[in-house]
Amino acid sequence: MKKLYFFCLMAAACLLELPAQTATPINNEVINTIMARRSVRKYLNKPVEHEKLEAVIHCGINAPSGMNRQPWVVRVVEDQKLIADVTEVYKKENAEQVKRDKDFKNMFRNAPNLICICTPANGGGELEAGLLGENMILAAQSLGLGTCCLGGPVRFILSSEKAKFFLERLDIPTDYKLNYIIAIGYPDEQPEARPRDASKVKFIN
Repeated sequence: MKKLYFFCLMAAACLLELPAQTATPINNEVINTIMARRSVRKYLNKPVEHEKLEAVIHCGINAPSGMNRQPWVVRVVEDQKLIADVTEVYKKENAEQVKRDKDFKNMFRNAPNLICICTPANGGGELEAGLLGENMILAAQSLGLGTCCLGGPVRFILSSEKAKFFLERLDIPTDYKLNYIIAIGYPDEQPEARPRDASKVKFIN
C-alpha cells in the first residue's frame, strides 16, 4: 500500500511538470497556437514584413477593453537606425553587462522590430494593455514570428537622459507613458516549454 501511495504521488508530481503543449486534450488551431508560444530571445537578422506587422497590430487593437475605451497607444518601430542609436547609449552605460553577452546585437534581445505599448500616465489601462499585448503575441506566433515582453529596456529608456530621444521619436501623447515593449522578429531558437504549476488552479463546483 505504501508503494502504491508513493507511485501515485510521483505520478501527480509528473503531471504538474508536463510541458505546456500537453496540458490539454482538446486540439484546435487556436489552442495549438497558445500552447506553442514561447518567449524568444534570439532572432534572425531579418526585419518583419510591414504587412505582417500590420496584421499583428490589427489583432491587438481588437482586444476587449472596458466600455470600449481602448486606453492604449501603440507605436511600431521599423526604423533600424533608431534601434541601433538607442542601443549605443545602452552599451556605453552598461558596458560590463554587454560584454558578458557574446551574442549581443541590440538592447531589445536583438529583435529587429519593436511594438511599444503605452497606457494613461495617470494610471489605469494596464489590464486592457495586457489583453492587447497577448492578442499580438498570439497573432505573431500564428505567423511564424517570435516575441518577448520586455520591461528592462523600458526602465533604462525612462531613466537615461541620453536615451530620451527614443521616446521623442515614438511621439507618445503627453497624457500617456511607455508601459512595456514587445520584441518581435523571426526566431533563431526554439525554447522548450517550462513547467506550469497546475496546483494554483482550483475548480469550484
